[in-house]
Amino acid sequence: MMERPRVLKTSTDAPAGPGRTVRGFLHATLALLAVFACLQIWWVTTAAYGVTKGPRIVEIPPHQGLLDIARRLDEAGVIRSPFGFALLALAQGSARSLRAGEYEVPQGANTFAVLSLLEGGKVLKHTVLLREGFTLAELAHAVEAEGLARAEDVVRVGRDPLFLRTLEIPGASVEGYLFPDSYQFVKGVPPEEMLARMVAKMRAQLTPDILKAAEDRGLNAHQLLTLASIIEREGVLRSELPLISAVFWNRLKRDMPLQADPTVQYAVGKGRQALTRADLQVDHPFNTYRRVGLPPGPIANPGLPAIQAAARPARANYLYFVALDDRRHQFSENLAAHNDAVARYRLARPR
Repeated sequence: MMERPRVLKTSTDAPAGPGRTVRGFLHATLALLAVFACLQIWWVTTAAYGVTKGPRIVEIPPHQGLLDIARRLDEAGVIRSPFGFALLALAQGSARSLRAGEYEVPQGANTFAVLSLLEGGKVLKHTVLLREGFTLAELAHAVEAEGLARAEDVVRVGRDPLFLRTLEIPGASVEGYLFPDSYQFVKGVPPEEMLARMVAKMRAQLTPDILKAAEDRGLNAHQLLTLASIIEREGVLRSELPLISAVFWNRLKRDMPLQADPTVQYAVGKGRQALTRADLQVDHPFNTYRRVGLPPGPIANPGLPAIQAAARPARANYLYFVALDDRRHQFSENLAAHNDAVARYRLARPR
């Protein structure tokens, strides 16, 4: 019996060899890496949700590592990926160049822009406005409102004897030695530096010409600023400042009390509030109703027009003035005329 020849069967479903498995794994890995790379590119080139509707403030403390900075930026909502930020910083070689500080990340900023902001150290600057006639206490509150320092710390530094000696200020505080202007500070600047800048600017205003005019009238720089501060707090219109100065100079020459309400407000701590009869009787070195001559020091920080008026008063014989409204005053040469002006003012005042 003859045997049939055997037919060898071939199969196209043969098990894959090791090389084919490795190639498949590599293809999958490359695909995942490509997707990841695309995501990172998208993450660093598009703005995070936190800055899509407006700028956002973020603070980077000192001595932070790259990953800590990236994590803080992510928590603030100004980048999409901490890893993407760190990778970008390493790729650009700026990982060690990022600076601490407070930053305002603008609306629509992407990771590239945030990295550039920190690398350039473009920290946020706060504007502090010291208005003409502001006191040290009022300045302190303005500084605190900007989040730069506590008001009590500013006042404490402004009255510190060692700090005053360093700045060669003869008074009990920096009151009167701070020049009214707009100042910009970054977070972390100590109160000492803020006040020193303002004092330096005031000293720059006290030109030899102004100091000579004051000296010719018997005033040193401290006395000049003291008188100027009273004029500043009494006046509103710049055109009236030399007239107010003339009133005080005429009273000083006659050994008459200045009777300036702002000095009493300063003495009793009433700021700009109305005084009572009892306030006027307080026995205090700054009460110019009870003491003759200038008070021991300035009661506020005067601007340049008030300083100029103190050194060069108008030529007038006025001894009195009374407010007509929130801006203007009526000036009188004698008490009778002054009393008439006061009576007219009271009649015209709305009840």
